[in-house]
Amino acid sequence: MQEIINRVDWEKQELLPVIVQDNSTNEVLMMAYMDKEALELSLKTKLAHYFSRSKQRIWKKGESSGHTQEIVSFFLDCDNDTLLIKVNQKGVACHTGRKSCFFTELQSGEITSEVEVNTEAAYGVIDTLYHTIQERKNADPATSWTAKLLSKGENTILKKVVEEAGEYCFAHKDNDESEMVYEAADLTYHMLVALASKNISPDRIKQELARRFDMSGIAEKNARKD
Repeated sequence: MQEIINRVDWEKQELLPVIVQDNSTNEVLMMAYMDKEALELSLKTKLAHYFSRSKQRIWKKGESSGHTQEIVSFFLDCDNDTLLIKVNQKGVACHTGRKSCFFTELQSGEITSEVEVNTEAAYGVIDTLYHTIQERKNADPATSWTAKLLSKGENTILKKVVEEAGEYCFAHKDNDESEMVYEAADLTYHMLVALASKNISPDRIKQELARRFDMSGIAEKNARKD
C-alpha cells in the first residue's frame, strides 16, 4: 500500500485526479480528487474516499446517500499523477440520481441518460438546492431565474441577499409567522446563490457551525478578535 502512495509526487500536486470506472462495464462514472489521506483510506478500506474541493474535507463516497463505491482495482498512470479506479457501484454515482456524472452532450446540450434515483431525501433539500443552483450556471438566463441572477454578477446577487434579509426582518418585527418562514426561505435561497457563485458548499457552513459547538459563544467571539 505504501509503495503506491509513495510513487505519487505529492510535492508537485496535493490533489490526485481520479477517474472512476464501473468494474463490469468500464463505463466512466465520475471524476474526483484524492489527497494523500483520502488515497490511504481508499487503499485501506477498499471503499472510495475523495477530497472535496467545495467542501474542503475528505468524504467517503455515499456517506449521505448510501451509494458507496467498492474498489476492485487501482491503476496509476505513466506519469504517476492520475489514478484510475474500477469500482462496484452501489446505487448511482451522480448526485443528480443518474448512473454516471457524464450525461450532457457538449455540442447539442442533450441529456443522454435519465434520473434513476431520487436523491433529494438522501442529500437533503439544502444540498440538493445548492447543486441545482450550480447546474443552473449553464442554463439559459431567458428561462431560468437562477441563471439570470448569476449572469447579472456579484452586485445584483448581494443586493438580493440584503433585500431578502430586510424583508425577513420586517416580517419578524410584524410577528407574522407565515411571512417569517416565507422570507427565511427566500433569504436561504439567495444566500445559496451567493455561495454557489464562489463555489462554497453549504457543507462548509455546517462544518463551521459544528466547530462552534465545541466552544462557548463567548470563547468563539473572543477567538475571532485574535
